[in-house]
Amino acid sequence: MTLLARLDRLPLSRPHYKLLLIGGLGYTFDGMDSAVVAFLLPSAKTAWGLDNGQLGLIGSATPFGFLFGAIAAGLLGDRIGRKKVMMYALAFYALFSVIASFSPSYEVFLGARVLAGAGAGAESAIIAPFLSEFVPAKRRGWFVGALAGFFSFGFVAAALIGRFVVPSFDEGWRVAQLVTALPIVMLLWWRRSLPESPRFLLAQGRDAEAETVVAKLERDVEKATGTALPPVPATSSATAQPVTEAPKVNLLSALKFLWSPAMARRTAVIWAVWFVITFSYYGFFSWIPTLLVERGITVTKSFEFSIIIYLAQVPGYFSAAWLSERLDRKHTIALYLAGSAVSAFWLSQMSAPWSITLAGAVLSFFLNGTYAGVYSYTPEVFPTWIRASGTGLSSAFGRVGSILAPTIIGLSSASLGFAGVFGLTTIVLAAGVVCVVVFGLSTAGRSLEELTERGAPAATAKEMTK
Repeated sequence: MTLLARLDRLPLSRPHYKLLLIGGLGYTFDGMDSAVVAFLLPSAKTAWGLDNGQLGLIGSATPFGFLFGAIAAGLLGDRIGRKKVMMYALAFYALFSVIASFSPSYEVFLGARVLAGAGAGAESAIIAPFLSEFVPAKRRGWFVGALAGFFSFGFVAAALIGRFVVPSFDEGWRVAQLVTALPIVMLLWWRRSLPESPRFLLAQGRDAEAETVVAKLERDVEKATGTALPPVPATSSATAQPVTEAPKVNLLSALKFLWSPAMARRTAVIWAVWFVITFSYYGFFSWIPTLLVERGITVTKSFEFSIIIYLAQVPGYFSAAWLSERLDRKHTIALYLAGSAVSAFWLSQMSAPWSITLAGAVLSFFLNGTYAGVYSYTPEVFPTWIRASGTGLSSAFGRVGSILAPTIIGLSSASLGFAGVFGLTTIVLAAGVVCVVVFGLSTAGRSLEELTERGAPAATAKEMTK
């Protein structure tokens, strides 16, 4: 379609970077929300006299909410639009973060944390597919990988809040949650100016609205670059027609399509990679402060070492974003999963606090680099009409790993010990490497329509419209 060819030939410039910043700040707050809980648990335990079982429920509340939020965001994003879901999810997260900060009891706090997690999960699942639909094929890997890199800023900010805000006030754990929630009001105001995805509009048959969005983006890019726009290619991979008789997506129809013969291989690879990386990531980050304390480090010092480990996320994300366009997404994911496996084995052999911190920082680098590749890769393998649902369900399946990992690793540590726990993580990561190398799809430099709207996937979608 000429409209999509016009969109894909635009050079990255200020309008695209504005989208990157607005979407990235959302990921910053999502990351902050996920990470700050670890620094609230000691205070919550003291405030309400909680036992370890109750603390464990608080630790699982956010990933539990994430799971349902990701599913809801995907399904709604394909029905009512990406932008609306982004706005509602952010407001929902902010509201329940504030409620959590003023919670009068453990039960209210736990419920608010689950619902705040649902808002953050919805936000996390919708941003990448939304912004991927604006970016030219040759820069999409770097752009979405860099977008995911904003998570790292949230984790670093959470570690700083845990170190400097929580101990500085009588009820610093309540103040910390306000710090994570209130800046979102500004971001919500800023997001009002965002356009809806033109690819979503076309899939809904709203061609005139899509034309308006693309035309404005062309004007903005021309103004930002100060040069004439590149010509529209006479033949382009973006000329493939997206499905315009888009089925009404619900959970059953989405699962039926994603596991149809045309899509099952793609879905299986994506779901497996999401599970592997999320299981390993949450298993590691939920246990590293405890492991440091067990090695004789004070709680305050363990927070400081955690900051070092969190800082390693930043180059991990952005190096993987850079490599995604040079090695292809699937090879970048495989490389960083392999680095994670080696780092997890290295960590399993360490005993001194400084060596655990160093190995942990390297593992953090590779785990988060994998996420940059996965966030770029996931929206590319699903057709426009079900892209948000496919991304949301993939993310949700990964969240099952985040819920299971702390429990499985906690139980395994009793019999396997420290070395055995991270030896298990090494095996899980190595399985992910084999899966993506053998069965993954190459996506670099190919338009979203070339990847998803030609051939069997599109045909299957048309069958579902009958």
